[in-house]
Amino acid sequence: MTNHRVQSNEPARAELPHYQEILDNTDWASLETPSGTGELLPTALVRLLHADPRVRATAVVDALGAVTHQNTIYEATVPVALYVATVLNHPATVAGGFEQDADQTPHYLTRVVLLDWLSSTAYDADDECVANGERSSGSAFLDECPDMRAFRDLRPSFYSAVHPLLEHDDADVRAAALVAALPLAEHPVLAQHRTELVDHARRLLNTSTDRYKRDRVLEALTAWGHDISGLENADDVAVRELRARRIAERWTGGCSEDPPF
Repeated sequence: MTNHRVQSNEPARAELPHYQEILDNTDWASLETPSGTGELLPTALVRLLHADPRVRATAVVDALGAVTHQNTIYEATVPVALYVATVLNHPATVAGGFEQDADQTPHYLTRVVLLDWLSSTAYDADDECVANGERSSGSAFLDECPDMRAFRDLRPSFYSAVHPLLEHDDADVRAAALVAALPLAEHPVLAQHRTELVDHARRLLNTSTDRYKRDRVLEALTAWGHDISGLENADDVAVRELRARRIAERWTGGCSEDPPF
């Protein structure tokens, strides 16, 4: 791996390189980010593994925030995502938490934050995004978005890093891993893993009240043809019905603004 500008139409192998190899063998300065090039990304990525959780918290902003803008996959997004995948099981990602509040109480494991970012990025390149792009730009949409295509080709590799965390001891890690795994499993070679993910999804729905995670899980189950009527709680039904009304109002001209979801 010498330069992540190289694109392939074939799915990537599930094996991931060592994170140091990604740092050393990627031409970061040549890769586009929302605000320039990725020249400073290696320094920020290294700090994701720092012993001090405060340093790791700033590294998240400097590394992951630097390639995140308006739901777009940039040239530098792909090697950053590879790096994140390779360090998910690094001991530093569970060494303490991010200090979020004035009382300095640690809340979030670095591992959860990394999984959430990988999940969000995967949704920015999921099948729905491609379908929307093809509706507006034609069937050549992915040909015009090589960075999105590169990310999508690497979904089996990302999945191989996320999969072991589905059985993690920490409930937050398990939930974050599941939500990350769902869009990755849209890759055709991962179809065989969806049955296992359905089992994890049912467990999450039985235990979690997190609105975002429940929505993602229910959406995936619906897309895969599962009956969710017995899995929804009252809040799920209320949110689903509200969305349906908002969409209907937009189509009938009764709503001039985007729905608040």
